[in-house]
Amino acid sequence: MPRTKGDHEARRRDVSAAVWQVMATHGFTGLTLRAVATELGATTGLLTHYFPTKRALVEHALELLEQRTVSRPRRQAGKGLAALRDALLDILPLTPEATDSNRIWVSSWDTALSDSALSTDYARKYAKSRDRLTERVAAAQELGELPLGNPAHIAAGAQAFILGLVVQALFDPAAFPPQRQVELLDDYLTALTAVPGSTTDTN
Repeated sequence: MPRTKGDHEARRRDVSAAVWQVMATHGFTGLTLRAVATELGATTGLLTHYFPTKRALVEHALELLEQRTVSRPRRQAGKGLAALRDALLDILPLTPEATDSNRIWVSSWDTALSDSALSTDYARKYAKSRDRLTERVAAAQELGELPLGNPAHIAAGAQAFILGLVVQALFDPAAFPPQRQVELLDDYLTALTAVPGSTTDTN
């Protein structure tokens, strides 16, 4: 009996689930046709119908990662500084799902850095993320919650801080559990709210 379109789509979803599980377990560097086939309980020959080359597998994996990242539930606490805090919290590996996504993102950096097209695409992704953070910084400044300054510069610093914290939490989760990550983020935001040049009178 010939396969229906529904059978094909269901099989493709199974393949995508296997790709995701391999990345979550072994990182991006462990993504191979053989590993996906083993996870799926199929032959590598079957997978070549979906991914005729390793590059096709990589492109699908990155598309899947992007889709999962975009579709992940986001916090919506309001405007200004609270919105900036929520955007940064959404990046951190505070849940098992967010930890898997971050582990895959970080493990994919080496592949992206060795491919000029992927490097350009990643630069675009992170630039778009900075743009969204810049909008929230500017809104917080308008509300008087952050001191005046170049919002794009502040957003770049916030992105650098949060990605650094992500890496630390992935490498040493015992030292950077979710509560500690949130505390460090709040300390960072508190420092941002300080007016440059101001001092605290302790007398």
